[in-house]
Amino acid sequence: MIPVRAIFFDEDDAQAVVARLRADGFEATIERERLAGEDDDEGHPWAVVSDAPAFMLEVLVDTHDGWLDEEDDAPPIAPPLVLPAAPKRVKRPDLGWSP
Repeated sequence: MIPVRAIFFDEDDAQAVVARLRADGFEATIERERLAGEDDDEGHPWAVVSDAPAFMLEVLVDTHDGWLDEEDDAPPIAPPLVLPAAPKRVKRPDLGWSP
């Protein structure tokens, strides 16, 4: 199952969600979510990562004032570029140019 992430700004809320998920038999971990550009270490939210179904985390998120961090579908991977096997010739000897 794909892990689902829930984000909380209060550590107590994140700990309560982890305790509830573990009590229900799911794997759940808590980690500090580092936001880009955030200078204050106390301002970083807490991320709960779990293998629980998304609808279950959605109920807990609503209860504890958080949100689900749902990943968008990954962009399609472009096919590899066709690169030349040798360097491009700058001067063409077949034009009759000679030094």
